[in-house]
Amino acid sequence: MASSSATRSKRRTEKSEGDERLFDRELDQFPPELRWREWMLRVEAVIFASAEPVTRETLARVVGKDCSIDLLIDDLRQELSGRPYELVSVAGGWQHRSRPAYADAIRASAAPTRGGGAALSEFESMVLMAIGYFQPITRSALSDIFGREVSRDTIASLRNAALIASGPRSPTPGAPYTYVTTKHFLSAFGMETLRDLPDIAALEDAGLLSRAAVQAEAMVAVVEGEEE
Repeated sequence: MASSSATRSKRRTEKSEGDERLFDRELDQFPPELRWREWMLRVEAVIFASAEPVTRETLARVVGKDCSIDLLIDDLRQELSGRPYELVSVAGGWQHRSRPAYADAIRASAAPTRGGGAALSEFESMVLMAIGYFQPITRSALSDIFGREVSRDTIASLRNAALIASGPRSPTPGAPYTYVTTKHFLSAFGMETLRDLPDIAALEDAGLLSRAAVQAEAMVAVVEGEEE
């Protein structure tokens, strides 16, 4: 039985390697202009077909080894300059996104969108914001910030939306799990890295965000939820 499994695995590997050899990345038979154009179309097709931001490593599989991905992206962005969608850098890759100017039209159409994020309650959004700024952070530490228990259901809702994941265990007694944001979090909020979060020190200096502010806003959300 083990031998049969190993044979199937070997055949899949050989097939994958064979397919890669059959796929012409270099396009040496084309003149430079046509070769570049074909690479552009391949890159655009891969990004268009993907449900998640496409990384540089993924795009490199469909173009020549000496091809500049950045220059291809620049040319594609220029071609799309008059379109209602664009190529954006998010979550360590590239993705097609509709331009903000057309957001009202898209909402008015009520058409289902492939990039639609999970509908979060106000409190869940506050918890997500706290995780974004203070990660890795335990559920207990989140509860301390908000002055009330952050339930497992709240954490589960954010996990099910793929916005957070388990981080390293905390060095505190009991070694509880911490929580961190995911690549999907970056994609959902149009960020390339966590460095794109507004600087928390600047927000604190301006009095716009602090642990105390998060707690106060969360309590308002809790009271309004109870009134409803």
